[in-house]
Amino acid sequence: EGNPYTWWVGKANEKHYYWGGSGPGIQKCACGIERNCTDPKYYCNCDADYKQWRKDTGMLSYKEHLPVSQVVVGDVDRPGSEAKVSVGPVRCQGDRNYWNAASFVTSSSYLHFSTFQGETSADISFYFKTSASDGVFLENLGNTDFIKLELKSATEVSFSFDVGNGPVEIVVRSPSQLNDDQWHRVNAERNVKQASLQVDQLPLEVRKAPTEGHTRLELYSQLYVGAAGGQRGFLGCIRSLRMNGVTLDLEERAKVTPGVKPGCSGHCTSYGMYCANGGKCVEKYNGYSCDCSKTAYDGPFCIKDVGAFFEEGMWLRYNFHSPGTSMKDLVSRTLLSSTDPEITAPDLNLNKEDLSFSFSTTKSPCVLLYISSYTQDFMAVLVKPAGNLQIRYSLGGTKEPYNIDIDHRNMANGQPHTVNITRNGRDIVLQLDHYPPTSYSLPATSDIQFNSPKALFLGKVIEIGKIDQDIYKYNTPGFTGCLSRVQFNQIAPLKAALRPTNASSHVHIQGELVESNCGASPLTIPPMSAATDPWHLDSGFTAISTSIFNSLFTASADFPYNGQAIGDGVNRNSAIIGGVIAVVIFTILCTLVFLIRYMFRHKGTYHTNEAKGAESAESADAAIMNNDPNFTETIDESKKEWLI
Repeated sequence: EGNPYTWWVGKANEKHYYWGGSGPGIQKCACGIERNCTDPKYYCNCDADYKQWRKDTGMLSYKEHLPVSQVVVGDVDRPGSEAKVSVGPVRCQGDRNYWNAASFVTSSSYLHFSTFQGETSADISFYFKTSASDGVFLENLGNTDFIKLELKSATEVSFSFDVGNGPVEIVVRSPSQLNDDQWHRVNAERNVKQASLQVDQLPLEVRKAPTEGHTRLELYSQLYVGAAGGQRGFLGCIRSLRMNGVTLDLEERAKVTPGVKPGCSGHCTSYGMYCANGGKCVEKYNGYSCDCSKTAYDGPFCIKDVGAFFEEGMWLRYNFHSPGTSMKDLVSRTLLSSTDPEITAPDLNLNKEDLSFSFSTTKSPCVLLYISSYTQDFMAVLVKPAGNLQIRYSLGGTKEPYNIDIDHRNMANGQPHTVNITRNGRDIVLQLDHYPPTSYSLPATSDIQFNSPKALFLGKVIEIGKIDQDIYKYNTPGFTGCLSRVQFNQIAPLKAALRPTNASSHVHIQGELVESNCGASPLTIPPMSAATDPWHLDSGFTAISTSIFNSLFTASADFPYNGQAIGDGVNRNSAIIGGVIAVVIFTILCTLVFLIRYMFRHKGTYHTNEAKGAESAESADAAIMNNDPNFTETIDESKKEWLI
């Protein structure tokens, strides 16, 4: 009934609260689904909060959320509270030839294979993708017999054959276009009893074979995939072509065939959306990859933050030009400028900037980021003494820099914060964390060009020449905390420092830069005080919230406290009142028990048939055994036994 302390982050950088053996949106562990948790009031074993270790385990199999990129485990600050986490490997299974594909680039292109052996039965399946309205998928001929699959129109797929009884054609008509450049599956079967054709999930079309006549399909020519016999061939991609259980190697044959290319271009049309944060989708023969080089992210889908921890006095400088180059020959022009033509002036005067980064710190004031120039222009992002954020622009034309102050919250609270700043001419848009974007405008007298940018500084400003007085004051002792996913236009200075790239020569670092994902962690819940912690006991009892994560995963999460902090005086009065009530209730219960016992007590005599020798027996069971002849015989007989 609230926000869990524990979650994991999946492929789309979203938080998930279900665990191994459960499913999306359920917010339970496997034991919660099977109703066999340690404590039936909860849906995970680890929520029982017992002293003993408890375990939740299971497989995560919802592939749209995989792989697991982060695990966040909270509520481990209480004394004795521990968690063990284990995330197993991602395992993929399926047909290795699933993406064996070929692209047919002309209507006369084809691939040829040995004759199809399908005399009495034929099972053909494949995927196709095209923007053409018709074309032959494949064909194999005999003297009079033949078998053929083709796209007859933008909405029709045809399966035709002749085994000597005359041509037979089965057509599936789709209510939607099949030439939509999306993948469609075709499955055609033929045996001595019937033939069938299915496209995608459309209804199966079936044709019964004649009760008498020929049944064997006799073919002699080669199997042609694509154009055959002067017909218009298929234009587009075919993949995973299986004939009677055998996958044809389209890629290998396409490598030596003109007019056909191995692999299939167009994966990015269907899957390019998974390249996040500005990553570029790159076509490959059997799939695609994400190019993250122009982003501040890393990983196969450009969703892994690249960040670092800055100790006091440490700083990083990124020079917008390579060492030893002149202003006329700046090699960084393509990096600093965006693809917009109006930002490609020879002197690198910028009319637009896109800046984004994440940070966390507990110390203020400090300089988060500063961009200097060969003129007096600069841009700075600062944390003021009170912990408020300030963005400062000085582009010329005004006596004082233009300041944007964010006064509504303290940013030096140790939590990660995200900053996005976009300037287009005079218009500035600022977005902080998940708050709605806010628009600002430079003064009418201000210049709108950032003239000759020189360097970008992180953590501290070490620059020759005049520096703004406030920035100079905030410069000591410097930023302490975490910075991550820093990107200015197409430049990622932290990534250039931590990953060997062509831009690494632009970076200079003072101090030891330690990679960290601290700035990428989701917002955490502040630790509860002893006064508001519902599990806090003064008697020294230690509650242990535990979990062992095995296989793919599990969770250990205690329930968050959503109330407000209560004053010490109120807590003390509540405790006294509760104690008095408990004593009164206990006294009443004791009195009731005494009265009941007194009312039902009565006098009388009773007689018992005690076994002989009972007074000398150690217990009632022993007395019965001594007096019962059956037991005696057993004991006597047992004396004759030997225990070896």
